[in-house]
Amino acid sequence: MEGLIPLVNRLQDAFAALGQSCLLDLPQIAVVGGQSAGKSSVLENCVSRDFLPRGSGIVTRRPLVLQLITAKTEYAEFLHCKGRKFTDFDEVRQEIEVETDRITGVNKGISSIPINLRIYSPHVLSLTLIDLPGITKVPVGDQPPDIEQQIRDMIMQFISRENCLILAVTPANTDLANSDALKLAKEVDPQGLRTIGVITKLDLMDEGTDAREILENKLLPLRRGYIGVVNRSQKDIDGKKDIKAALLAERKFFLSHPAYRHMADRMGTPYLQKVLNQQLTNHIRDTLPAFRSKLQSQLLSIEHEVEVYKNFRPEDPTRKTKALLQMVQQFSVDFEKRIEGSGDQVDTLELSGGAKINRIFHERFPFELVKMEFNEKELRREISYAIKNIHGIRQVFPSFQAQTGLFTPDMAFEAIVKKQIVKLKGPCLKSVDLVMQELINTVKKCTKKLATYPRLCEETERIVAGYIREREEKTKDQVLLLIDIQVSYINTNHEDFIGFANAQQRSSQVNKSAVGNQVIRKGWLTINNIGIMKGGSKEYWFVLTAESLSWYKDDEEKEKKYMLPLDNLKVRDVEKSFMSSKHIFALFNTEQRNVYKDYRFLELACDSQEEVDSWKASLLRAGVYPDKSSTENDENGQADNFSMDPQLERQVETIRNLVDSYMSIINKCIRDLIPKTIMHLMINNVKEFINAELLAHLYSSEDQNTLMEESAEQAQRRDEMLRMYQALKEALAIIGDISTSTVSTPAPPPVDDSWLQQARRSPPPSPSTQRRPTLNNPPTRPLPGRGPAPAIPSPGPQSGAPPVPFRPGPLPLFPSGGEALGGPPQVPSRPTRAPPSVPR
Repeated sequence: MEGLIPLVNRLQDAFAALGQSCLLDLPQIAVVGGQSAGKSSVLENCVSRDFLPRGSGIVTRRPLVLQLITAKTEYAEFLHCKGRKFTDFDEVRQEIEVETDRITGVNKGISSIPINLRIYSPHVLSLTLIDLPGITKVPVGDQPPDIEQQIRDMIMQFISRENCLILAVTPANTDLANSDALKLAKEVDPQGLRTIGVITKLDLMDEGTDAREILENKLLPLRRGYIGVVNRSQKDIDGKKDIKAALLAERKFFLSHPAYRHMADRMGTPYLQKVLNQQLTNHIRDTLPAFRSKLQSQLLSIEHEVEVYKNFRPEDPTRKTKALLQMVQQFSVDFEKRIEGSGDQVDTLELSGGAKINRIFHERFPFELVKMEFNEKELRREISYAIKNIHGIRQVFPSFQAQTGLFTPDMAFEAIVKKQIVKLKGPCLKSVDLVMQELINTVKKCTKKLATYPRLCEETERIVAGYIREREEKTKDQVLLLIDIQVSYINTNHEDFIGFANAQQRSSQVNKSAVGNQVIRKGWLTINNIGIMKGGSKEYWFVLTAESLSWYKDDEEKEKKYMLPLDNLKVRDVEKSFMSSKHIFALFNTEQRNVYKDYRFLELACDSQEEVDSWKASLLRAGVYPDKSSTENDENGQADNFSMDPQLERQVETIRNLVDSYMSIINKCIRDLIPKTIMHLMINNVKEFINAELLAHLYSSEDQNTLMEESAEQAQRRDEMLRMYQALKEALAIIGDISTSTVSTPAPPPVDDSWLQQARRSPPPSPSTQRRPTLNNPPTRPLPGRGPAPAIPSPGPQSGAPPVPFRPGPLPLFPSGGEALGGPPQVPSRPTRAPPSVPR
């Protein structure tokens, strides 16, 4: 398993060359800590070279991916400077600074784009570490105000990956409970399976204090424990103190310090290197099966597309002809599916294609028709003018007219009806425009699949959109012809027409009573104006019937709040407030009466304009029509002049009933014919054109080679896909020969306070650590005059172990025969001198 770390380094280089297209998490170690915690010094001690930038404030401003490789010669390489070997590590430092400034500038900004550095040396163990920017609290210089959040997000981007070990660096001269590194590690690794603690600056602690409890894993214990290191001071760095001398001084410090001498073999940079190497090797071994599975799944996901690209010849005319036919056929199928509603890609955000056209036919168009037709006051005023203008200068006395029946309403009726029919042209033409726009939007959505060939996409969209506009003109001509046909002959013998004899006996309530009190719509609405006066808008469950509008506390309809009759009600739009996100409409009484309690109008709010339009269409079915504000200025003017003559009022009412009856016939006819006309002349014709004539138009518009020139993005994507495919195959070949049958070392228990017994084994987390809790831990404190205890050679694995004083009796955990079951007299070589330890 010694080759695992170089293997990951090879994979890292292979995928780094591809950029961010490979979303695989390679096993690595991320170094996390506060600003000036000593992270860079720890890395330099591991390399035994000065190569990292130094200074005040934030120095590490880009992630540094540091690959350490054991070799006979010593040099460094950057991934962005391929082929150049750096033997002078001062030049390495300068290159890091230049490359950092190239991306982030010189204003202390940060970037998440990593710098890849590989160092070959006989003084290192194979490791892959990532040096991350130090956690800072206050922005300095030109740093942005959110610099702390930016650094935190960058660190979380690395350490949140399951394949990343976390090296949490904390200085010993600060409170461990306030460690930023441990806090971040705890967030992403609450079980402590991936966190290794490093305590720096042990030589800078106040006199009389030490970090013994921390290093013994008693204070804030970690599963993998803590390792203490002593870095060079700023004075040593300024004095160009050699790192090898610093490592000797570090060793001497731990051997001579009374609080740390008993654990000196488990402290220091060399031991940290060894632990990291073994931990990373174990971690790679544990994650290798999942990593292989991830590689295989990604390879399978792109294999089908790569098979197409393998034999791809861009300039082959046969391929271009075949691709053109396939593209046009696919476009035709997609367009028809979007219109018919059977597409494989269903839009869940908004109405589109055939569904939106259907809404135009059955909601928007009828609403526009009724909104233009029913303007009651204006219609009655026009009828009054028509009756008076028919009589002209010859005015008939009301009593004589009543006796002789000289009132002939046919001329006034025809004049009013024709004017009302002509008004229908606006809504009909508007519906044609809406359908045309939706057809063009559908074409644009379908041409997105042709984006591989930009010229083909542009030409297809241009040709089809031009044909749609041609059909629009012919459809509008046909719609106007239908309106003119209705105007040309007023058929008063229609079976649904009430006739002159029945006109005076009919009222507008007849149709409404025939409907009955059936439920038209239910749904949630917010009462806007009443809620404001009570401290906030309130939402109720509304039920609309043919005679009333009721609202309840909830949709169970048990507690009715109010029932509002629909007589003399109208609906109008209310301008949306800039502080409100809801769309509002209002109900009011045409006779200036209160609608609800003391309120003249009732404001109702919906979440979207489409919902408002839908409620308006439902209110139309119930006989509540929209109001036109343009006629409000004339209410107190001429309209009142005609109310003085009762006979004229009766005549107006008679003709009003006749117009209402005939216009309902026209309305029904127009609502049926216009959608059919649009469907026949526009939609079906466009589908036939795309199926039968689009390919011929494309051939005649441009040369086939020009049409089928693929985009630069597609060529780049094809090259990237092929390179990705080769990289994945190479990666699987690299890791395919590695045996993963070795049993991985399990993680330590959640609270591991037995770190003293792990020196006899190579990796600190081993299965035996739980079984030998006090190998070097007798219950007595060492005498102050003793020499450094760790210098005594450790007993080999074949020797016995001293008994545990606080657990007398046989120890089945040590399978070493009768020697392991005896008392202290059975160890004659160490009768009076025991290694020092920590009292429990």
